[in-house]
Amino acid sequence: MPAITRTLPRLSTQAVMIVGVLITIFPFVWVAMMGTHTRAEIYSSPPPFYFGDNLIDNYHKLLELMPFWLILWNSVFVSVMGTIGAVLFCSMCAFGFFAYDFRGKNVIFGIMVASMMVPPVLTLIPFFLTVKFLGILDTHFALWFPGVANAFGIFLIRQYMVQSISRDVLDAAKVDGASDFRIYWSVVLPQIKPALATLSIVMFIGLWNNFLSPLIVLSTPDKYVLTLALRSVQSIANTPWGAVMLGTFLSMVPLLVAFLFFSKQMMAGLTAGAVKG
Repeated sequence: MPAITRTLPRLSTQAVMIVGVLITIFPFVWVAMMGTHTRAEIYSSPPPFYFGDNLIDNYHKLLELMPFWLILWNSVFVSVMGTIGAVLFCSMCAFGFFAYDFRGKNVIFGIMVASMMVPPVLTLIPFFLTVKFLGILDTHFALWFPGVANAFGIFLIRQYMVQSISRDVLDAAKVDGASDFRIYWSVVLPQIKPALATLSIVMFIGLWNNFLSPLIVLSTPDKYVLTLALRSVQSIANTPWGAVMLGTFLSMVPLLVAFLFFSKQMMAGLTAGAVKG
């Protein structure tokens, strides 16, 4: 009886975890299956819960609907550039708030944090007018550059610096003659890898899934990103849903690869620890 009592909670926990995993992966498997069926099979009742044999035809239809690989490259370019820019600029701004003392620092930081409460939808019209005034309408630059120094990233990295980096380390580096940039690059960045990996995941997923900004910025079909291109083909008559589902599944693959890569780096940084005073 005691053995059963000890085993039952573990089995219950494992069962709940297995159900949670199945619920999580079901949308991905479902989209993959629908990408191998025809429109008629998708609309049949009950819908098919198996992989079909229409994958090649759906792939050709997808290429007829849009230059898929060019659009995929557009999404990759925007997401990668925005992620690299955010990691660089947010970490530099966070380092400034962490390492320097200047008049009004707390007020500026508080205003920046408060700006996170403004819904992004409210900034769409000012964003469009600004992009139009700067002459960068219908460019990928307008999609990734405005978010490279965002309040969330600066707040996240600055708070991680406060918790993981000792001021004594910065003082020791200054005594050794290191410049401010050398301290930032060689001392601070290696200690905040988990925060950088977390920000990378958030930024890449956000840029990859962004729909509203491309909707109001881009007008040339060859410059579309995946979210906008896949949505635009859903308005045509007799939408080939098999091709759309195939394109949706293919668009998930880079996202999953990026998540697995950055999550691995984040775990490695967490296990490495940080220097504390």
